[in-house]
Amino acid sequence: MSYLSELRSVWGSSPLISVGVSVLIQDEAGRILLQRRGDDGLWGVVGGGLEPGESFVDAAHRELREETGLTCPDLAPLPLEEALVSGPEFYHRYPNGHEIYLVGMRTHGTLPAAALAHAAPDDSGETLELRWFALDDLPPLSSNINRANMNVLRLRAGLPALPLFHFPEAPPHDDHLARLRAAVGPRPLFAPGASVLVEDGRGRLLLLRHARTGQWVLPGGKLHPGESFEACARRELAEETGGHAGQLTPVQLLQGPEFRYKDTSGPWDSVGVLYRAEGVTGEITLPEGEITGARWWAADEVAGADLLGLYTRRAVEAWREGQTTPASHASLRP
Repeated sequence: MSYLSELRSVWGSSPLISVGVSVLIQDEAGRILLQRRGDDGLWGVVGGGLEPGESFVDAAHRELREETGLTCPDLAPLPLEEALVSGPEFYHRYPNGHEIYLVGMRTHGTLPAAALAHAAPDDSGETLELRWFALDDLPPLSSNINRANMNVLRLRAGLPALPLFHFPEAPPHDDHLARLRAAVGPRPLFAPGASVLVEDGRGRLLLLRHARTGQWVLPGGKLHPGESFEACARRELAEETGGHAGQLTPVQLLQGPEFRYKDTSGPWDSVGVLYRAEGVTGEITLPEGEITGARWWAADEVAGADLLGLYTRRAVEAWREGQTTPASHASLRP
């Protein structure tokens, strides 16, 4: 039974955050490989949900094998700004009534057109047909995720973007992941979220002291259903520091089996997007009970900081490696 199926057995059809991967395969003529889906009879790219402990790239290779029987040696993530999937437009209601908000990433690879002659989808019924399509001659597509996937490639090819289907407003923010944890118990769950790199005028990094552990973390937190990674980063920056970013640029996706962590409720598989903030303004205001301190750290001293978990350590390493990257500094006032 898949991860989502296990959750559905407890959660029912109500909205869930579904962490998944899209597999965009093109042939030598630039045509895209699409599958006619077994659930609605419409067309879409290969892809599906991650299993706990699985990386996006591993999931992409698995989904490609299951849904086509093919392998793609050069399958890799798209550049980050094209790869990320999140936001209210990625709401989907399946024919069986199950509702999801998709978050995740896009991968891309190439295969010769002749490879399709060797396709052998598994017997799950998920793939009814496979075919190559020109980007300017697409069949009826299933859901906004597939229209958005095509738009990434169409814009690259100089073609206009396809309009998205109507989607509902994101639901009000609530304790979705806490409610899900209470319902399913101490099994691994995905924890999508975002964190923010903020520098001051001297090029120092802002870290916050976590109230529960006393260790240092970046501003950041978990997504709400229907929230984009960037919206999450902006919200968490404001809630935890009082700062407001003029611009946020994604610089790294931190995800994979090594980023599993545990708290008192159970294990979580982190799916975190790291953003670099520019033009941050405001007055540092810390949320009572969650953050007990804030400090600016220079690159040569942050190695001695007691950082919370592998995620924070990798994020700070990414910041140190990017010290030569120009950025407008924060004017956050203490």
